[in-house]
Amino acid sequence: GQSNMEWSVSNSLNPKEEIAAADHAKIRLFNVPGHVKGPKPTDDPRGSWQLCSPKSIPGFSAAGYFFGRELQKTLNVPIGLIGTNWGGTRIEPWTPVVGFEQVPELNDYVASIEAGKPKGGAVQIYNGMVHGLIPLGARGVIWYQGESNARDGLRYNYLKEALVKGWRNVFENDELSFYWVQLADYQQVNENPAGGGWGPVREGQRRALRLPHTGMAVIIDIGNARDIHPKNKQDVGKRLALWALAKDYKKDLVYSGPLYKGMKKEGSKIRIEFDSVGSGLITGEKVGLEPTKELKGAELTQFAIQDGANNWHWAKARIDGASVVVWNDEVKDPKHVRFGYQSNPDTINLYNKAGLPASPFTTD
Repeated sequence: GQSNMEWSVSNSLNPKEEIAAADHAKIRLFNVPGHVKGPKPTDDPRGSWQLCSPKSIPGFSAAGYFFGRELQKTLNVPIGLIGTNWGGTRIEPWTPVVGFEQVPELNDYVASIEAGKPKGGAVQIYNGMVHGLIPLGARGVIWYQGESNARDGLRYNYLKEALVKGWRNVFENDELSFYWVQLADYQQVNENPAGGGWGPVREGQRRALRLPHTGMAVIIDIGNARDIHPKNKQDVGKRLALWALAKDYKKDLVYSGPLYKGMKKEGSKIRIEFDSVGSGLITGEKVGLEPTKELKGAELTQFAIQDGANNWHWAKARIDGASVVVWNDEVKDPKHVRFGYQSNPDTINLYNKAGLPASPFTTD
């Protein structure tokens, strides 16, 4: 991914303690060095395997390390982690041509490549940072990127599809697990109930979950309004690991926060149904590395409702069993609901009892 996946252990929370404790004989690290791109694929991966130790871990991907550490601790098997990252990059250059060719909505990219003028430098980072790794039998991919594609909004759904299908093709594994991180909360609070900013690109990330063997770690509760690189990468890694433990290793656990499933209009109210409810919905609060705390009796926040004239209004919401009922007393004929649909929905507080936050969404 880009800089948040490249973000090192030494720059994350509690770096001294984390580095000192990084003595794991069953974890191996392979860091693709530098930033290399080019018009032709390179077969040279350039890096080398190292034992995970306090000496080798400081410059390694924090999200990647904390993900692998969680797997190794739970499974007690050897884990190999490959880090290939480049800050500030878009998703297109990481995508092989075959990926674009499998997504009809991206025919313009295929045409630009065929014309010798690839949009966004398509394929060049794949050539330099991924192609040389293909001989390895990868079990899965974790991906943290999207900030540089934020203006693409919902179109990111198709860009993600191209990346996933492209990598599955070149690694010759149609079931290659692919788990990504939804963008964290960032920037100043927007009081417009219609949302905007990073809201649409997060929705694009959520919608890409339609692809089989994929998952998404929601981190809308652990970002930083003033820092595009939130330092809590421990929870990022843990939440990614939950998907792998459940889907790849068949562990019986709650692996995601609530994910929008569908809506049902009930008079002047709209009922929102979710997947990944676990043992129930709660209002909660996440502070630092501490587990999520339930806030009994707290009002749900960051819900908005659309009226018949397509105007958006802040809404009231309450948990009702495994669903949430949303309304505004002034809106008699509602059409749609949005939740956390802005760059920084900083008071978001819908979780499941496993302490995992609900993903932002829009029903339209």
